Amino acid sequence: MTEVGNSETSIRRTGTSARTRARKPKKSQIPYGILTVAIVLAIGIFLGNNSPALGLFWITGTCFGFILQKSRFCFTASMRDPALTGSTSVTRAVLIAFAITTIGFTAIKYGAFIKGLPIPGQSYVVPVSFSTVVGAFMFGIGMVIAGGCASGTLMRVGEGFTMQILSLVFFVVGSLWGAHDFGWWKLNFILKGKAVFLPDIFGWFGAVAIQLLVIAALYIAADKWENRNQESEE
Repeated sequence: MTEVGNSETSIRRTGTSARTRARKPKKSQIPYGILTVAIVLAIGIFLGNNSPALGLFWITGTCFGFILQKSRFCFTASMRDPALTGSTSVTRAVLIAFAITTIGFTAIKYGAFIKGLPIPGQSYVVPVSFSTVVGAFMFGIGMVIAGGCASGTLMRVGEGFTMQILSLVFFVVGSLWGAHDFGWWKLNFILKGKAVFLPDIFGWFGAVAIQLLVIAALYIAADKWENRNQESEE
């Protein structure tokens, strides 16, 4: 019995030693991180010396990309995950972001309004029609197939996903094609709808209240959807 026990112990130790030898020691990523930060700062300083706006855009874009990559924040995932996995954590995060930006942008717009100044961002209040629904549906299909929207695709290209590089190429091609034909689409489809600016209909306070209530209702629905899926799995 002793010899058998020693044999089993020896075999276990041999297997453990083999697995230990098979594992390659992880290389420290700190030097690469320091080098990357130095390169980013150097490019930012170079761009800033030529144009302060370019330098600001470079630093802001880099920070935004870093946050996206670490948080895995993606608009595609917020719409896709509830249907595919039942998870709504990203969906709820997007809704919270919408609520915060609703308050922030309303403050900026209302501040200009009460001062009698032009309300910023009014050029983005565009007609809504059936073409909006069709475009949103097509874009949603494209996002799911490609595995990311614009921000998600750029983030994953930076991570080295080769499939996303292909998506980015066709994203650029489609955008250029759309920009080339935009005048025709605008004249024949987009302008057929009606532009809606909620403060013109409900007043500033009413518009904010209604939008926040809609966001809150969607948040509650998303939370219930995830809980129901978790209960069904259990």
